[in-house]
Amino acid sequence: MQRTLSIIKPDGVSKKLIGEVIKIFETAGFRIVAMKMKQLSRAEAEGFYYVHKERPFFGELVEFMISGPVVIMVLEGNDVVLGNREIMGATDPAEAAQGTIRARWADSKQNNIVHGSDSVKNAEFEIAYFFSGIEMY
Repeated sequence: MQRTLSIIKPDGVSKKLIGEVIKIFETAGFRIVAMKMKQLSRAEAEGFYYVHKERPFFGELVEFMISGPVVIMVLEGNDVVLGNREIMGATDPAEAAQGTIRARWADSKQNNIVHGSDSVKNAEFEIAYFFSGIEMY
């Protein structure tokens, strides 16, 4: 069993897609072992996306992620890191496979509804960034 972090970004929350996204994860066989809704502070967003700090889109990404509440979840399942990435679709919704979350609802590379860990190693960091062990079921 693996665990991965998933975030429904501010655009997904404002479009009232929380239930739809959760249903997709659960239908895929993933189990939600932790979940919270939160308004990220600038410091939290900058810390979470620190790996992108030198990239030109970092400032816009941080502004977007603090623009409204997000839903942060820990998903558990067999090969959940890869499975979640397949369900989300490519970062650019124009390149995302039909039926994926981003192909269905995303507006741009930045406003793309969801975040998901891109590796088991990054999932461990990302989960620990937002959740303590006692917060996971």
